Amino acid sequence: MAFSFELHPSLLTALDTLGFQQPTPIQEQSIPLILEGKDIMAGAQTGTGKTAAFSLPVMSRLLTSDPIDHSLSTKPRVRALILTPTRELAQQVYDHIVSYNTESKLNVVVAYGGTSMGVQVKALKQGADILIATPGRLLDHAHVGTFTLANTEYLILDEADRMLDMGFTPDLRRIMRRLPAQRQTLFFSATFSDSVKKFAYDLLNDPVCLDVSPVNSAAETVTQMVYPVDKMRKSELLAYLIGVRNWQQVLVFVKTKQATDALVSELKLDGLKAVSIHGDKSQGARQRALDEFKSGQKRVLIATDVAARGIDIQQLECVVNYDFPFKAEDYVHRIGRTGRAGQAGIAISLLSHDEEPMLRAIETLIDDRLPQEWLEGFEPSLVVPQEGERRRGGRGSEKRRTKAKLNIHRNRGKKA
Repeated sequence: MAFSFELHPSLLTALDTLGFQQPTPIQEQSIPLILEGKDIMAGAQTGTGKTAAFSLPVMSRLLTSDPIDHSLSTKPRVRALILTPTRELAQQVYDHIVSYNTESKLNVVVAYGGTSMGVQVKALKQGADILIATPGRLLDHAHVGTFTLANTEYLILDEADRMLDMGFTPDLRRIMRRLPAQRQTLFFSATFSDSVKKFAYDLLNDPVCLDVSPVNSAAETVTQMVYPVDKMRKSELLAYLIGVRNWQQVLVFVKTKQATDALVSELKLDGLKAVSIHGDKSQGARQRALDEFKSGQKRVLIATDVAARGIDIQQLECVVNYDFPFKAEDYVHRIGRTGRAGQAGIAISLLSHDEEPMLRAIETLIDDRLPQEWLEGFEPSLVVPQEGERRRGGRGSEKRRTKAKLNIHRNRGKKA
């Protein structure tokens, strides 16, 4: 099936220029329904093409209906509102929509924290056909009267499960009270817990449910492996794997902000160029880190779950769960960063003794057993290490560290 939906001609021209050919399953199922004006609740993992799935039909409907009439309100209006959980994802969605909008005249604005309110107020002075925003910054603007949502025609929640997990439920409910009851609502989520489903049904009007991919499932293109290892030797094993297997682009997940910077320092000792992103860094610093990682200046990006939302890398080679996630659902989010758009990917998890309950929770969620392998020289001890013990092993450990550094330098510049 060619990418030939009944979209506005200007969008089809832009898509042809961008090289769009075959629609993804989520696009094939959702675009016709959205064009019909249906509310939808869709399960879609990262990398399935969901941004185009919801933005293209909404843009088409905006282009074929009457433009904003400012005489209807004393405040600038927003016709379509897209809510995302993080700044990175908001920027990513904005960039995609701008690329689709090259032949159109829609006014597209993005608003999130960490950047100037004044610049955003100026951009919203004449209202917006499409506003992409994080919940907190949207309420900031609503409170000072930058615009009104009373006439908003479309509401899209992207990665809704993450917004609820991050504690945005009160903010979302405040936003809903500002929106008209008569609107089209599109609800996209990678996972569907009971709380997510309940929230969705509170918002949607007779929604069509789309099961594009099995709920809480991992992408079939991702090869998964778990390596048991003592907690104090995780950084050593990570450096060893990157060096010996010659991974050139690795996204590493850790639990805490403090752990990101600490691991960057550890990997630098092993000769690996690494950079970190987390919520305490400014938006400029986070964007620079992403740019350095995408361009290959940095080989390893260390991130927390929250900061990694919105990372858009089409052919990311490898994802590593340095720490197991707090919630089993986050495992699906994490490994969805690789193996995108049908490409092969690798998802590695480093398992310490205390994380075994988390592994069992993940296996229960995805209804599958994750393969495990003990690496020679990194076998976990039968006795759980106590806090305060040396982080690295003895002489053997130092030899392996040296070997990893030799491999890192030997393989530098080569493709895996």
